[in-house]
Amino acid sequence: MATTDKKDLFAAYTEDSIRSLDWREHIRLRPGMYIGKLGDGSSMDDGIYILLKEVVDNCIDEHTMGFGKQVDIKVTEHSVTIRDFGRGIPLGKVVDVVSKINTGAKYDSKAFQKSVGLNGVGTKAVNALSNYFRVESVRDGRSKVAEFERGVLTKEHKEGPTKEENGTLVTFIPDDTIFRNYRYIPEFLENQIWNYCFLNAGLVINFNDKKYVSRNGLLDLLQRKTNQDELRYPIIHLKGEDIEVAITHENQYGEEYYSFVNGQHTTQGGTHLAAFREAFVKTVRDFFKKDYDATDIRASICAAISVRVQEPVFESQTKTKLGSLTVYENGPSMKAFVLEFLSKQLDDFLHKNPSTAEALKKRIEQSERERKELAGIKKLANERAKKANLHNRKLRDCRIHLSDEFTGKEKNDLETKRLNTTIFITEGDSASGSITKSRNVETQAVFSLRGKPLNSFGLTKKIVYENEEFNLLQHALNIEEGLEGLRYNRIVVATDADVDGMHIRLLLLTFFLQFFPDLVKNGHLYILETPLFRVRNKQETIYCYNDEERQKAIKKLGGKPEITRFKGLGEISPEEFGTFISDDMKVEPVILSQDTHIQKLLEYYMGKNTQSRQEFIIGNLRYEKDLVPE
Repeated sequence: MATTDKKDLFAAYTEDSIRSLDWREHIRLRPGMYIGKLGDGSSMDDGIYILLKEVVDNCIDEHTMGFGKQVDIKVTEHSVTIRDFGRGIPLGKVVDVVSKINTGAKYDSKAFQKSVGLNGVGTKAVNALSNYFRVESVRDGRSKVAEFERGVLTKEHKEGPTKEENGTLVTFIPDDTIFRNYRYIPEFLENQIWNYCFLNAGLVINFNDKKYVSRNGLLDLLQRKTNQDELRYPIIHLKGEDIEVAITHENQYGEEYYSFVNGQHTTQGGTHLAAFREAFVKTVRDFFKKDYDATDIRASICAAISVRVQEPVFESQTKTKLGSLTVYENGPSMKAFVLEFLSKQLDDFLHKNPSTAEALKKRIEQSERERKELAGIKKLANERAKKANLHNRKLRDCRIHLSDEFTGKEKNDLETKRLNTTIFITEGDSASGSITKSRNVETQAVFSLRGKPLNSFGLTKKIVYENEEFNLLQHALNIEEGLEGLRYNRIVVATDADVDGMHIRLLLLTFFLQFFPDLVKNGHLYILETPLFRVRNKQETIYCYNDEERQKAIKKLGGKPEITRFKGLGEISPEEFGTFISDDMKVEPVILSQDTHIQKLLEYYMGKNTQSRQEFIIGNLRYEKDLVPE
């Protein structure tokens, strides 16, 4: 049988089997190679945000070269318009720059040594993946406009006079056949805008008519990302040639980092972040002349690092993880570069600021005490997790984690798939059974809770190891030692939409916010939306997520359609569940606004039953009586 199959394959492999794709076809056929995962906008790394980034990156490169101090960005429900005030694309090359691969001005390393992107793909990918794409360049009183649909040139305007300032204007509408049911989430856009400002002090970005600007770079970033009342010492802000860092410690669990290369937010870190974590530990040990454990030194740290690298090498087209081992051609290694900077600048700072040094020392020694208190408990907990046979009893894993030995194109495909990995956390045999049967086994895993989780508000991390459910959950996610080992890009809480389900959801949110806040802050936590109603007749079935949708469905189907109210996830058949957890599944990201105080938030929801808390719950609870079908 195997021999016949091979012969058939060989016979079918002829000259006719070989075809060349043009640039547009290749991008549209394999968009993940160019923009990572597609998504619907519910994740901050979804493709629609990458499209915006690719265009803005060009504006930033112009600003970095000294041309243009302002960028205007307008985002409506589906349309994006970006205007810079740089030099403008040379008018005779406007069409080529946005529609011919490997065409651009960044191949002269002297002019663009530390550019965000050098491959000339960015705007071409945006063009190919947009229903509508328009580019206008203004140079010295002359203007040139070109319009495209899905990468195909539809109208090339003649050059003409204009009174507009020099620069480039791009408008695009993402292709809704590729980015299905997409939406832009304002908080994610604002986060993108702020990162550009933090990394380009003085640059003004007008986003939907609101002005964004940073004067102090990464210092402003950490001030925005941290709660100033909980800092153990004032933020340390250090700048050097091609490197900038900001460092402080808080009281929360975990390590929190923001890393950037040439203005690009490397959400997956890379060699520069690894070098920083190692260099910080060595510098602190040398300063205090004490061999502190690395985990104690970095516990509760919140830090940002930005480096400028000549012709950076990233591990994917979306540039989320730096792979460069050196800073410049024939220059120092990344590790040596960062260590040299910190060992001089941070050491000098600590000597000049003894109060900060003393506060840092106390934070480290507190972490040391807490770690030693947990040591015995952690060992027992790890043994219990092994005995519990986690991967059979509690966790139904996805196949992608079994494929670690790929190279080349296969490795890139694997990384793209890992961006799409999801774990559903659910309760009850019926619900977990339905999800397990209907999931995509390649990229979706299921973790089954047994009953309601413990309310962990106000408890120490000791409880994570003493409580079997929490201990097994952190092992399933592989987050005991931090986010670097996180096995799933999306953690989706899947509970019933009734009072008990909402309570379980709240208890899980409390667990993550209390012990793994960086996981939430980095956009990994979501809530699954499942339909409340099924409205159908013999011809059509409509699933409704609220009462308004139910009313519209009844009107659309006419007559007296059959209406089912889903009271729990277990009532939804595996066949139907497959529809709700497909590529088009509805999830709501758990977003913490910049001014959210986690402890105050938890105290409000999970603390004593205050009058204001009761009033909030009563005012926001969806009563069963409001959802009963007519």
